[in-house]
Amino acid sequence: MRKTVILGGFVLAALAPSAGIGAQKPPGRLLLAGHGWTDYRIVLATGAPRADVLAANLLRSSVEAICGAVLPIVRETESPADEEIVLGRGRRFAETPGAPPVEGLGEDGYHYRAVGRRLFIAGGSEKGAYYGIAAFLESELGCRMYAKDVLVRPRRDKIDIPASLDVRSLPAFAYREVYMPDALDDDYADWHGIDNRRVREREWGLYVHTFRALVPPETYFKDHPEYFSELAGQRVPDAQLCLSNPDVFRLVVQGLRERMKESPEAKYWSVSQNDTFGACQCPACRATDAKYGGPSGTLLAFINRVAREFPDKVISTLAYQYTRPAPVGVVPEKNVNIMLCTIECNRSRPIAGPGGDASFVKDMRDWARLTPNLYLWDYVVQFRNYVDPFPNLRVLQPNLRYFKASGVPMVFEQGSGASRSEFHELRTYLLAKLLWNPDADVAALTEDFLKGYYGLAADEIGAYIKLLHDSLDASGGDLGIYGFPWDGIKTYLTPGLIAKYEKLFDDAEDDVYGAPTLEARVRFARLPVSFAALEVAKRNVAPGLSMFRTGPADGPPLAEPSMIRRLDAFVAGAKAAGVLAIDERGTTPDAYRAEIESFLAEGMVAHLGYGKPVRLESEPSPKYPVGGAAALTDGLRGTTDYHCNWLGFEGKEMEAVVDLGRPTPVRAISLRFLQDIDSWIWLPEAVEYSVSTDGRAFEPVKLVFPRTGPKDRGAIIEDYRGEIEPRAVRFVKARTKSVLSCPAWHKGAGGKAWLFADEFVIE
Repeated sequence: MRKTVILGGFVLAALAPSAGIGAQKPPGRLLLAGHGWTDYRIVLATGAPRADVLAANLLRSSVEAICGAVLPIVRETESPADEEIVLGRGRRFAETPGAPPVEGLGEDGYHYRAVGRRLFIAGGSEKGAYYGIAAFLESELGCRMYAKDVLVRPRRDKIDIPASLDVRSLPAFAYREVYMPDALDDDYADWHGIDNRRVREREWGLYVHTFRALVPPETYFKDHPEYFSELAGQRVPDAQLCLSNPDVFRLVVQGLRERMKESPEAKYWSVSQNDTFGACQCPACRATDAKYGGPSGTLLAFINRVAREFPDKVISTLAYQYTRPAPVGVVPEKNVNIMLCTIECNRSRPIAGPGGDASFVKDMRDWARLTPNLYLWDYVVQFRNYVDPFPNLRVLQPNLRYFKASGVPMVFEQGSGASRSEFHELRTYLLAKLLWNPDADVAALTEDFLKGYYGLAADEIGAYIKLLHDSLDASGGDLGIYGFPWDGIKTYLTPGLIAKYEKLFDDAEDDVYGAPTLEARVRFARLPVSFAALEVAKRNVAPGLSMFRTGPADGPPLAEPSMIRRLDAFVAGAKAAGVLAIDERGTTPDAYRAEIESFLAEGMVAHLGYGKPVRLESEPSPKYPVGGAAALTDGLRGTTDYHCNWLGFEGKEMEAVVDLGRPTPVRAISLRFLQDIDSWIWLPEAVEYSVSTDGRAFEPVKLVFPRTGPKDRGAIIEDYRGEIEPRAVRFVKARTKSVLSCPAWHKGAGGKAWLFADEFVIE
């Protein structure tokens, strides 16, 4: 046996007077450690990189946690011994017959093999040794890292492995990143064999949506509007760059040279469109678009020119939204990287499966024919509502298999960043495993995770996940990354299903009662159901899912006390769980509470037109279904979210007539409208109200203008209220004079503008 001495950060071996543990070795197995003792030591190569040293320490600390034995760490300059765990890429591999070869492991692959009484763990040139140790601990010793703060290393009396052990593995993708809270943690990322933001920040000098950084409009637009997109005959500062302008090319190259001097170690440099639309439509750019089959060709021709200026760097650009289709007649230079994005794809079905996204499949195929240098940017959470139930777990594996089959070498899975989101621990865990091996057994991984992370509540959590996904699958409904709970009201978030989900979580909480850590995990898993209930209740969908209840006779509706209690519980739970933002915009739990409280205060109004029939002269857009014309007199008002209770018209005026049923005294009329110009939504320039007794002859009684300017940003609600001389009328009409297309100064110039109206209040 050996006793141990710690010196200079390493555990060094010293002989101890003992007969060792060799007599306890079972046949056909190697006994690495047992009952607090070991005959083994870890051998590192001379000059081993930091990753190998960290790997050795991980193995040592894990063995000690499992059975109490401390493995010494020595360098390969010491004389060989029979009982060794040889780690990395040192001389021992070359000198030992049968040792796994380090060649062919690339940067991150690993190969561990028992040779005689030794265990060799060979690693690729970067972190392969660390990934090999983590895989060995998981596969052979039953360890798990379910979350960044949940490392399970099961206690046992001894650690033994098959004498025939031989495992080799290379990752399916050269670059693997999951942009989720746990994956931002270095220890978690290293354990699971994925890259994270720290790696990206080291390797990338500029990362996506860089036009504005390279040629800032704040600096150049005033004197050089020709550097920027021409839309509808006018130059616009906040769209894209004019890629046919020679000065733009000069400024981009100049800006890159300056940044490369500051970060010479960075390999990748993104020259890519801003995160909006508005490709330049000047004659020169349109001519290039025509030559190369669209804006992606104009962009790629520009990027190729930039790449030729920097042959020792990789110039990356986006195939995103309007540049997603591959061009014709132009091929990326060898040092050009294409970031292909799945932002439009439906998440309820695999991209390449039946009912998937045929247009994306075509674009992927076309890009893959042009270049092997692809970076797949995928999206795996619901960005407008991080804590909304989002049943996309069943598409993760088929999509990653498809990316691999298409030859994609790099994958970025965009999640909720630093903020916790729905099932982010499970989703991150599965993605990490699938990025290494898209053919992994997802069912087994999920079952293992649920049992390890939720304990006795695993069955109920698993039943909830199954019911959630089964319900969406059976409905045939869609699932978008910019969706809302209301989108699932007829598919996977019906009132009946929400009730079933809540019963499952009631049972799950009962199962872990008295275990504070498990209770907290179950409560966090339940938050999305609570959030969905709050959101769908804004539309008073069912007795138990309504924000308002009937007030006293002739009085206004009252806020439902049970919903106030639900709101309080949700906000407290979100804050306790460390939810930083409930959506991509950064809305905090406290800000969400303020939004709901404001809605409860004025979200429903009783008035003469409440529940009365409405006739519309033009049909509203089906993109935002709120019940059609009846939404204007249902008593519910819209919020700053244009998906909630707003009736939308795309490129159309609105003309609505309310029938009060009989002549009724009227003294005031109002309609509320929304403006959010970053979403292509404008207030009407004017609203004309008129009245009639017979529904045929209308008399204009009021013309109301907005107080808000057409360039004012943010989500703005304005009430177009007009008082009139009291009179008895039966029919009340509202007619808008609106912006039907985005103005020339807007980044969406020429595109259809939106008009959103909500409650038609008659007093």
